[in-house]
Amino acid sequence: MDTALARLFTANAQWASAVNSAEPGFFEASAKGQSPKILWFGCSDSRVPESVLTASKPGDIFVHRNIANQFHLHDDSALSVLTYAVDHVGVDHVVVVGHTQCGGAAACHQSALAGAAFAPGTPLGRWLEPLTELAASLDPHNASSTEDALNQLVEANVRQQVDNVVASSTIQNAWATGQKKVWVHGFVYNLKDGLLKDLGVSRGAPA
Repeated sequence: MDTALARLFTANAQWASAVNSAEPGFFEASAKGQSPKILWFGCSDSRVPESVLTASKPGDIFVHRNIANQFHLHDDSALSVLTYAVDHVGVDHVVVVGHTQCGGAAACHQSALAGAAFAPGTPLGRWLEPLTELAASLDPHNASSTEDALNQLVEANVRQQVDNVVASSTIQNAWATGQKKVWVHGFVYNLKDGLLKDLGVSRGAPA
């Protein structure tokens, strides 16, 4: 077996043993079902593992991750996760989480500077097209530095995805029926200090 894969199995066995010792019965209880209160829409970046950076246990967070933490209203995968989480799992909070030094955001920033779409005609290009358009709308030439431009884009992207989640039929139906008091939030994770930042864009059902 490849060394990297062998390490996964070794680490997994050690982790399972440690959990069993610290909390006997944890896995038996976990196998009976889940009731997380948070749905996390995050980036696929390997440096932003939601359970690790929030010190959460299996069962605490329902998760969907993709390149640059996008929530497209035509994406059946993300929409299915949201619907299942809200209507069946019973989450109370949906959090969209971007992060600094995001590779997807950086690529879109560069495309906006060049005035061209990012890898047009490819799956990745189509996926990132809305983010490239957002980068262009922020006028990337005016930022004081590339880092500042990327940070602005990352935060603007989170705000846009929060708007998209709120616009989804799942959230609108939950709010309209009053059967679910779900909130939608926007956070950014800073790779340099390991801290989450609340962007203050939380949305709940209208009064």
